[in-house]
Amino acid sequence: MTGRAVVALVDLPEVSTPLPWHAPVWEQLSSQVAAEQLPHALLFAGEHGCGVSRLALALARMLLCASPTGTFNCGECQACMLSARGSHGDFNWLEPEEKSRFIKVGQIREAVQFATLTSSFGPRKVIVVSPADNMSLSAYNSLLKTLEEPADDTYWLLVCGRMLGVPATIRSRCRHWQLARPNGSAALEWLDVITGERSTSEKLFRLANGRPLDAQQLFVEGRADAMVGRRELLNAVIAGQIEVTEASPLWEQHGPDVFLDDLIESLQSLVGSLPLTLLKSRSGRAAFGILEEMQRLRRAVSAGSNPGKQLLIETTLLKIRRELGGLGHGDIMSWPSGDASP
Repeated sequence: MTGRAVVALVDLPEVSTPLPWHAPVWEQLSSQVAAEQLPHALLFAGEHGCGVSRLALALARMLLCASPTGTFNCGECQACMLSARGSHGDFNWLEPEEKSRFIKVGQIREAVQFATLTSSFGPRKVIVVSPADNMSLSAYNSLLKTLEEPADDTYWLLVCGRMLGVPATIRSRCRHWQLARPNGSAALEWLDVITGERSTSEKLFRLANGRPLDAQQLFVEGRADAMVGRRELLNAVIAGQIEVTEASPLWEQHGPDVFLDDLIESLQSLVGSLPLTLLKSRSGRAAFGILEEMQRLRRAVSAGSNPGKQLLIETTLLKIRRELGGLGHGDIMSWPSGDASP
């Protein structure tokens, strides 16, 4: 579940609000808007599945609203009705085009041209770029030129997963907001409204590795049990309970991204649960090394790499079996499960 977040800009609720754990940041942003001191270029960085794009959307709609109510868009003016339908003429949301992982230079050039136009419905124009850490060098260069001298009536909201994934030249021209993962209490209270019971919220929150929007997606799509099954199978492979050839078919119906996501989450759980003595062992060091290797490969897949799926699955599982077998059956089976409390 480490793909980019996609925000549907149609059939939005009348009022867009940030998620509860972003309340302190939202208070600062809304105060700056009210005082007309909001910078014209902002960079929001935070892990996917934690609502960073939702924060940018709420801010964009408040900036476009003709008469914000409190600190949110009013939901009743023409601007709010248009932005809810995704047809506001002063609102531009840039994300990778279909079948692409990158925002292209042509998209940025069109957005720069959009920024030079006179606003249609109100005093402001808003452009959201997400993910701002997935752009070509030429796209960054085109963006840099307009950020150096932004128009008074135009706001650029950049959303990224990694702050350092955005070039320093771009970061230096934006106000930075590094958003942490929500704490368990805030996330679980939000999830409880969706799931209806705390035990389910806890299971999903753990499965999603502390990312509440990913947990919500697991619940809505009914994929939690399947994910638990795949991760238990990974544990069984490492513990020597089943052969690689028995386990690999489970991922063949999915893309390499699903396999890598499952593997990364399981390895992170393993590394986080090992005692210091095992962390310093050969197998413990190998677990760190394989985790870093899988994270690099996952980033490459996100950037458009397309490794051979079957070969990737089988060679990776064989390597894990060979390198991590020394951790022992008891240690493997003690990993945190999806049913544990966060």
